[in-house]
Amino acid sequence: MSYSTMKYEVADGVATITLNRPDEANALDLEMSKQLFDVAVRCDEDPDVRAVILTGTGKMFCAGGDVAFFSTQGEKLPTMVKHMTMYLHGAVSRLSRMDAPVISAVNGTAAGAGFSLAIMGDIVMSADSAKFTMAYTRLGVSPDGSSSYFLPRRVGTKRALDLMLTNRLLSAAEAESWGMVDYVHPAETLMDEARRMAAMLAEGPTKAYGRVKNLVHDSMHETLESQMERETVGIAESMRSEDGREGVDAFVNKRKADFRGR
Repeated sequence: MSYSTMKYEVADGVATITLNRPDEANALDLEMSKQLFDVAVRCDEDPDVRAVILTGTGKMFCAGGDVAFFSTQGEKLPTMVKHMTMYLHGAVSRLSRMDAPVISAVNGTAAGAGFSLAIMGDIVMSADSAKFTMAYTRLGVSPDGSSSYFLPRRVGTKRALDLMLTNRLLSAAEAESWGMVDYVHPAETLMDEARRMAAMLAEGPTKAYGRVKNLVHDSMHETLESQMERETVGIAESMRSEDGREGVDAFVNKRKADFRGR
């Protein structure tokens, strides 16, 4: 299946989703939201996908919602936004809850919903030239796309409020120092570094990665004892898995583990 607003390819266990509306700054409209949801489900359902890269075409990662498109909706705008966020939020949920790790490779400015898509990655890599801004309240609206969930967890509530209320522009270096970005690379080497990281992850224990993601995402809702119980169940299930048995055997026999994602 081909897409009009993005590129999607899978090779050697790595799925690459490239937002591809460069003339519109890769901004999200209803069709792009639908297509992002579709590729997210494909990633989640395809056992050959063991790592995901999310990036953009051109100078922008994603400018957020397509305001020009919004302006054509008239009185239908609130209804359209509910449809659009249903697909956008479904895509974020699938990418966040899937076993395979997701790398956000932020090639340029990430604003609004683009900011949300950038920081939802399990690993966030950024070009040194990228910029980050929430931008929502500049339009007189509140955030969507998961930023009100992930941003306070990344930087704390005070800094999250600062970014949301003031729309201040952060450089890649500032975003890294705040904990929003994990790695900053020169723009010309960003995708090489993202592919290198994805290739390493694609050779790893995919089901264990999924348990790691779930444990971390849900840890703030648990008590100490309930979280440790979830750890007990998770590590026992991991030991029961093919990759768990392979990992133990490889360690004992001093060889590299050959994980299959099972």
